[in-house]
Amino acid sequence: MDPANNLRPPSERTYGLEHVAVGADVRVSAISLGGDECVAWHWHTHISDIFFILEGTAVIETHNPGNAVHVNVGARYDVLPGVPHRVTPLDGKKCRLILVQGVGKADFHLGRP
Repeated sequence: MDPANNLRPPSERTYGLEHVAVGADVRVSAISLGGDECVAWHWHTHISDIFFILEGTAVIETHNPGNAVHVNVGARYDVLPGVPHRVTPLDGKKCRLILVQGVGKADFHLGRP
């Protein structure tokens, strides 16, 4: 666990992740976050992450800590390829979202390039 912000890295993932559809160049997943759960800092080479919020508020940070956007129910937020980002629930309250990844080959690079 990262002591600076009390968030868990993917190797210690405890949040709910369910792949809804997986194709050659697109993937759709359902994610549930709450408490200190997060999708840790990462980036993708060729694909975008497109977030659709179903419940609660997701905090999506890009590039450096402090550059955060609060994304509410019914809203969409896109993160382009090569942009480091992480996702946390606002104030530790439950949030659920749909993640669409594509178009292209999915990869996952931990940290910030």
